Amino acid sequence: MRQLGRHHRLRRVQPVRCLLHRDADAFRDNRPTYRIAEPLIGFYHAIMRPVWDQLERPGSATRVWQASQRRFVSNVLGPHFEQVCRDWALHHADPELLGGLPARVGQGVVHDPKARTGHEVDVAVVGIADGAKPPLLAIGEAKWNDTMGAAHIERLRHIRDLITLAGRYDTTNTQLLCFSGAGFNDKAHAAAAADPDIRLIDLATLYGQV
Repeated sequence: MRQLGRHHRLRRVQPVRCLLHRDADAFRDNRPTYRIAEPLIGFYHAIMRPVWDQLERPGSATRVWQASQRRFVSNVLGPHFEQVCRDWALHHADPELLGGLPARVGQGVVHDPKARTGHEVDVAVVGIADGAKPPLLAIGEAKWNDTMGAAHIERLRHIRDLITLAGRYDTTNTQLLCFSGAGFNDKAHAAAAADPDIRLIDLATLYGQV
């Protein structure tokens, strides 16, 4: 009976694994995050479920959709774009651009002890560990609907400094990647032109059009 009970629990857990994806934190041990892996379920959870009573009324879909644009961008498009950027870094980016072949690409939160807060990193590219510390090839921020500028770059620089102080990774050659679906302003382009560690990744680059 005990064996049957364990098998029963496994059968119940397996469908959940198909819907949820477990992402390890690149900077903190035993602090994984879970995201909905199935896009339709993610859309339902973020957009439809909160306003289900509205959707039950015929003809209300248009007004509901208009009122849901902000949630759609932040809860559906944003997380999906971040995952596209991680997949690109792992499977499609030129190793010369990253400074090496990625061993794994993830995300995570970097602790800021002075400010007593945490900084989210959308893309963390870890290289092959040949020495005592694995090299952190790149960290990146992904913004689907925002034009990125100097403030985004300075934020990444600050996070890189915090990672260096933590001592977990070799950050000697860590690149700063800015991913944007809306482009970059003049200050971002000027910063990238002056610093070879800064990379501006637009949609054309992500989808292999350059």
